[in-house]
Amino acid sequence: MRKFLIIQICLMLAGCSAENAHDAPGAAVTAGADVILTNARVYTMGWPDPSVEGETNAAAPHDASGWRPDAGAVAMKDGKIIFVGDDAGALAFKSAETKLFDLAGATVTPGLVDSHTHVQELGAKLRSIDLTGVETEDAAVALVAARAEKTPAGEWIFGAGWDEGAWASHYPDKEKLSRAAPDNPVALDGLHGFAMWVNQAALDAGGVNADTPVPVGGEMRLDADGEPNGLFLNNATTIIDAIVPPPSRAEMKDRIVSGLTQMARDGYVSVHDAGVGADYQGALEELEAEGRLPIRFYSMLSLRDENLIKAHIAKGPDKDNDSFLVTRSVKAYYDGALGSRGARLLDDYSDMPGHRGVSGAGYGFNEALLSDAMKAGFQVGIHAIGDAGNRETLDLLERIEAAAPQTRANRNRIEHAQIVDPADMPRFAALDIIASMEPPHAVEDKTWAEERLGPDRVRNAYAWRSLRRAGARLVFNADNPGSDHSIFYGLHSAVTRRDKNLQPEGGWHSEESMTIDEAMRAYTAWPAYAGFREAETGVIEPGRWADLTIMDIDPFVTAESTPDDLLAGRVLMTIVDGKIVFDGR
Repeated sequence: MRKFLIIQICLMLAGCSAENAHDAPGAAVTAGADVILTNARVYTMGWPDPSVEGETNAAAPHDASGWRPDAGAVAMKDGKIIFVGDDAGALAFKSAETKLFDLAGATVTPGLVDSHTHVQELGAKLRSIDLTGVETEDAAVALVAARAEKTPAGEWIFGAGWDEGAWASHYPDKEKLSRAAPDNPVALDGLHGFAMWVNQAALDAGGVNADTPVPVGGEMRLDADGEPNGLFLNNATTIIDAIVPPPSRAEMKDRIVSGLTQMARDGYVSVHDAGVGADYQGALEELEAEGRLPIRFYSMLSLRDENLIKAHIAKGPDKDNDSFLVTRSVKAYYDGALGSRGARLLDDYSDMPGHRGVSGAGYGFNEALLSDAMKAGFQVGIHAIGDAGNRETLDLLERIEAAAPQTRANRNRIEHAQIVDPADMPRFAALDIIASMEPPHAVEDKTWAEERLGPDRVRNAYAWRSLRRAGARLVFNADNPGSDHSIFYGLHSAVTRRDKNLQPEGGWHSEESMTIDEAMRAYTAWPAYAGFREAETGVIEPGRWADLTIMDIDPFVTAESTPDDLLAGRVLMTIVDGKIVFDGR
């Protein structure tokens, strides 16, 4: 009877019924909300996952007429959601101190998570020459020349975003770049980080010449005179990384805050940063201590930084999910990229007979250190692009799991899982491996991917539906700043398999497309699981974190009715820990 009376009192306080309230078992009802959102289209995403074929679960707010929101208001207090339901129920929690937002029909979803990003690089790119979408060497050089006119002699010029995949058959060299900026070292990073283009001043500044050792798995292109021609591919990009003056700690922190602030503006409440080195990690730890991280940061330490990895193995992975900086994962590179022909393939590249890419020990991969990290409890995210690269990565994870069965619980990941032989797809589920993939890569790479792989093998690339059908867990991201991380671009790519120019008609290998329910989960609930946070976020319900994204379009309805209109969407507000970190209404 006492329990019954308590329930009745809670319902009266909330002013709601069982039809429109979403109360988690044991969730406390607390008066005086900090923030209340009303007049909204709320998708709690509390219904079960769709089937592996994309069929919507019967419990979802979806029927023959389409999607509809399953709530209209949310109340938050002390960083947690305390009520989800209708306006009347939410307003019962209003006090004099409550911040009340009438959203005028905007859509509220669980907070977006970018599960593979490079925030410091994004922050740096925001300050550098943006070469994204630049199609020719001459156009890129013109941008450098314009920057050089206002840059003091001797000061480095940085740029990023030229497409090493699209340019692979006509790579540039240092000549035009050197004439455009003779007095400034110039370093231009490729779109996906697997190529670096520099001028002679940069080579001179770092003492790079024909005698410079080339790392395993890298290529330093040479001129006819045997000297470096300014182009560095795959693991050889580390030669340039080593000669570029490192940012000061203050500059590093500014880059991180700038990058995270941009992610917040774009609706993300959390990022998984893939490949954090010692200086980067140190800056993050200082920012966390200063309370300056605007959104949650899941740090994936770089296996290439062996001293850092060994130090964290000694400490063990973080388990405090509530911290804004959590370090419990390690990022490793197993092979190169498809565009620069570094990805390891089972058969020759269709456009380069006799060549199959590089991987494993041939790419500088340290399996022993990775194994030690896994045994210490760290999740690993291993970059694998080619079908051979993925098979070999699955093989090594299987070996480690067999020798140390406890590592299976680490929720290990393969980053990109870009080309997977059909025989290997079921192994993701068998080994509990998460496939971390990028919808934008499919629509951006389509112009040259078939040249690399041929018409048959390309069907095994960017194969989201096939992997889901095989039982694999998926998460989606943009690998930014390599690709546009806009959620609307990501959703459009996933649902339509078409680019921003709406090409090709009908979608590129549309049989691999996702439904909007799957795509939204791949940016919310599924990466919450990948970050060990499925109990705290990914669903809008009382007791969970107040991490929310508010959009001006309803992505569920739009994706089913006019999917190309997804590209016109805009983030209106981002809420993290119950605080408004972006308000662009």
